Parts: sequence; structure tokens; C-alpha cells
Amino acid sequence: MNLYNKHKDVLNKAIDALHHRTFYAAYPEHPAPAIYGETADADGQAKFKASIGKKFEELKQSNPESWAGQEESPYLQDTLKISYPAYSSLTLIEKSKAAFHAWRKVSVEDRAGILIESLERMKARFFEIAYATMHTTGQGYMMAFQASGPHAADRALEAIASGYEELQRFPKTALWDKPMGKFNIQLNKEWRAVPKGVSVVIGCSTFPTWNTVPGMYASLITGNPVIVKPHPGAILPIAIVVAELQKVLVENNLDPNICQLGVDTFDKMITKELAEHKDVKLIDFTGNSVFGSYLEGLQGKAVFTEKTGVNSVILDSVEDADKVAANLAFSLSLYSGQMCTAPQNFYIPESGIKTAAGTLSFDEFAKKIADNINSLVDNPKAGPFVLGAVQNKKTSERVAGADKLGGKVILASRTFENPMFKTARVATPALLEVDASKKEVFSKELFGPIALLIKTKNTDQSIALAQEMAMEHGAISCGAYTTDAAVREKIADEMALAATPVSFNLTGGIYMNQNAAFSDYHVTGGNPSGNASFTNPEFINKRFTWVGHREPVKA
Repeated sequence: MNLYNKHKDVLNKAIDALHHRTFYAAYPEHPAPAIYGETADADGQAKFKASIGKKFEELKQSNPESWAGQEESPYLQDTLKISYPAYSSLTLIEKSKAAFHAWRKVSVEDRAGILIESLERMKARFFEIAYATMHTTGQGYMMAFQASGPHAADRALEAIASGYEELQRFPKTALWDKPMGKFNIQLNKEWRAVPKGVSVVIGCSTFPTWNTVPGMYASLITGNPVIVKPHPGAILPIAIVVAELQKVLVENNLDPNICQLGVDTFDKMITKELAEHKDVKLIDFTGNSVFGSYLEGLQGKAVFTEKTGVNSVILDSVEDADKVAANLAFSLSLYSGQMCTAPQNFYIPESGIKTAAGTLSFDEFAKKIADNINSLVDNPKAGPFVLGAVQNKKTSERVAGADKLGGKVILASRTFENPMFKTARVATPALLEVDASKKEVFSKELFGPIALLIKTKNTDQSIALAQEMAMEHGAISCGAYTTDAAVREKIADEMALAATPVSFNLTGGIYMNQNAAFSDYHVTGGNPSGNASFTNPEFINKRFTWVGHREPVKA
């Protein structure tokens, strides 16, 4: 079957969605049996459990040089004992180079068909991927299913659609006919989109598929071979995706090394070796700012980064303070704040927040947030599933020491027992009051469930500080609450100059730390939190080069 024809309708719908920016999802986000099958969840869980303590032998990469794996479940606080085929950086690069020329010669239509087919195979394993994500990242079940399954697949499809469109933007051939008075000069012209070469995609520990597949599929659709280098602590979710893609490549008589999994360990990482190699031309990275900035400084490479940032919430005036506090409490608690889009700095005027019922003081609003956090995390039907588990032990230690940051503790973080996983590493959000003069406290990312309520002179200072933090230290998201149209415009304008998108007046089922494929640009690339965006044309166009040839028309 021609895979392009099979998936052409999905591709066209995705391209249309890119233009209109309205809601579109190719992969349903709800794990309903009516959608995915009555036994899909149980089957996925069983497959995950069956992989524990085993070699992952699904990859089509041959002749492993060793086997490696160090994943630990934050829920079980025990190693998964899954091992993966491992190769040196040089072996991975040589195999990628060997696969390059066959892949670049495949038409963009066929590449699109193959890649979308791999997402369909991924769809059949969403539940398995969900459990793998839970037990490598600490995400709650629903988030693990949605973020690593359908939402990740939609982001991958977005990259495919964007790449396909950019490669079709200009004609491949044209007759160039220039009048010269009594005669014309005629040239036959042709243009080729030439891929850059070997691509390395460096994954993170918290979102091993969602943050990995955009760069992975953007490079693949533009004809570049890819080495996926996952974080040593979160391999299995993306290993499943790579395995399914390799199967489709082999079925279509292509080299599976077009997309390789490059596994390493905490004590012997290959990331720098890969990144610095002269034959690596493209690098995608999600992670800390220090390493991201180092990558951005490498010469002769196109580098796409998502780094750390300081996300803000500006509070001026609200219609319903209770709904606002509930929304913010959920945003803080979701996955224990281990999201690059999670809020951290809450700017509140010392005079309080204006409401329809009068002014709510700083202390009164702080208590509302604290009460809503406690109500959420203490709800046995909600708390454990929203919080999930803390992925990294160092994050737990940092949250436990939040009282030493230099602010007044409003709500201390605490641990509690997850009813399903007695050994889960759990930390509830900590709230601290900080004066606006203490920039040294709130000018860095405090990854995890730590929120700072910053007392400002007025809303103007709140806006100025939020903008300053974004410009100097980066920001991926911003929330704002105001009923004043002029204030809203000022926030929108000032934060736009800081290249930071703003979510205004969210109170319902949408939160500032959520982004939708085909509509929201994830990261703008315009401030220190990252230099790239999922998925604008620049994210695609730097992965290939237009090269033109011309020849006189024969008489």
C-alpha cells in the first residue's frame, strides 16, 4: 500500500490546522475503551510489566556493542532493570551517515507517509507508553497517557505537516524567460531541498516523547537521519516510538538506521561526543540552560533548544477569586510542578487584588491559594493522580529545603503516601512570600513544586518584573488576571516584547502550563528560555537548504 495515499487526508487536515490555528487533534486524548478498545489499558499495562528486567530487543539496530539501562521508577523507587542495545557515538554517527543518502532520495510524499504510519503504530501502543512514562518520569496516569501518547503524536504530526508544507512552498522546476529586446534568454531552472545531514535529538527526563518527537520528526521529514539520545533516566517511552518507526522503515525496504536510539548511562554519557562531532549538523535539546547554551555555541551546527525559564503570574483584578485560586493551585500541583511551563513567580500588589466584592488583601489571596492546594492534594480521588511522583531525588531535596530560599513560608511542602504506590516519591507544593526587592530569590528557576508570592508596589511593578525576568532569564509561559482592558493590553504588549505568551483569566479546565499542537507555539525562541519553537517555519527551514541549478533551453 502507498503510505502517502493512505495518510494523505490526515496530512492535509494537519496542514489546514496549522493555517487556521483552531482545535485539531488527530489522536484522541481520552483513554476511553470506546476509542481504543476494551482491553487496551490492561494490555498496555501487561506489556509494560513484561518489559521489566528484560532486554529491549525490538529495535532493528544490529550488533549491539553493549547493553545499558539505568531507569528507576519514582513510584517504586526501584530500578526497572531494562537494558537497551548501546553503541559508541562514532558507531551511531557512521551508521547514520550510511543511511543518509537513501533517506534524502525518498520523496517528501513517501517520507510523510512512512512517518505518519509510524505514528499510527505508536497509537496502538499509547497505553504501554503511558505506563512506561509513569514509571520513568513520575507523571500521573492521565498525564502520562495524554502527554506521551496522543499529545506527543499530534506534535510529531505537526512537525511532519509543517515540514511537508515548507518543502512544497516553491516549485521544483520553472522556465525562466527574460525578454532582451529582439530576443529572450530562456533557462530551465530546478531547485532541490537538500537536507543538512546527521541530526541528534537530546531528550529530557520529564517528557521523554513529547519534547523529543518534534525535533525528531522535523529532521526526518526534511530528509535528515536522526540519532535519538534519550535521558538515561527515561528511555523506554521513546524507545517504543523509535522501534515502531524502524519497523515501518524496514517494511519499506529502507535502512532502520535512518532513525537510531543512542542509549547511554549516567556515568558514561555520549551527549557531548555526539554534539561536537563534525558530521553532526543538527541538534535538538531539552534541558538545563547551562548545557543548552553550550550547545548553542557550537560552530557549524543548527541548534534548537528548549531551556529553563522563570514563569510568572501577574495578578491585578479578578471576577471570581475562588475560581482563580483553584486554577492556580491545580497549575502548581500538576505533575508536582515538574513542567517547563509551570508557574513559579506570582506577582501580587501589596494593596491586594481587586474583585467585584471589594479588594482581597495579599494575605487573604495567599491563604486562598494555600487552602486550594491543601484541598486538592488531600483529596484521595485527585491529589495522588495530579501530583504524580517526583522524578529526581534532587528535586525532592530542593523542595524540602525551600524554607532556606529567603522567603516567608506560607505553606510548607509535605509528603504523603500514594494509595497505589506506597513507596512513591511525593512532594506537595511549597508557597513562600517574597518581597519584590529580593530578586536574587526569584530570578532563577526553582524546578519542582515551589511557588513564590512576590509582594509588589503595584501592578505596573508586577508587569515590569515579569518582563525583566523573561528578558534576562527566560520564560516559556505567563498567566495574567485582570478585568481592566487597558491593563490587559499593557501586559500583552510588554510580555510580547519579552517573547512570552500570556494566558489571560483562566479559571476552567485550561491551565497556563498546557499547550496545544497546531495552535499554540511552544516556546517562542525569543528569550533565554530557548531559541526554537514547536512548530514555526524556522524550526523546519534550518534543517535543509534550497539549492538551484539552471541550464539554457535547447533550441
